[in-house]
Amino acid sequence: MELGQEVLEEMTLLRERTPDIQGSVACTVDGLQLACDLAGKAGEQAAALSAALLAMSRRMLVITGQGALEETLISGTAGFTAFYAAGPTIVLTVLAGPGANVGLLRLEGRKTAAAVAAVAARQR
Repeated sequence: MELGQEVLEEMTLLRERTPDIQGSVACTVDGLQLACDLAGKAGEQAAALSAALLAMSRRMLVITGQGALEETLISGTAGFTAFYAAGPTIVLTVLAGPGANVGLLRLEGRKTAAAVAAVAARQR
């Protein structure tokens, strides 16, 4: 099975397990979209911005000596966006609605990022 399809299946499982999640997008660290579970046509733009934010987050942790990146979480007035490094080559971005259980978002986001990283490792 193709990498993008397997990643999309993991993202679909994430949305099914966690009712507050509105969608997700996976991309390469270069910003190329691999799979998209978002409504509308925001996937390519979200992928490009996700890669940039991942790079900035990693750099900030290096500069400040705070260790390896686990996640970047953005809280907005209409919900949350969480970014995860899914192995060395993939970024997973997850959107959740307002009032979302942030603990569950973080737990399930990390679990899905690990699953996506495993899929990518098998594909190599």
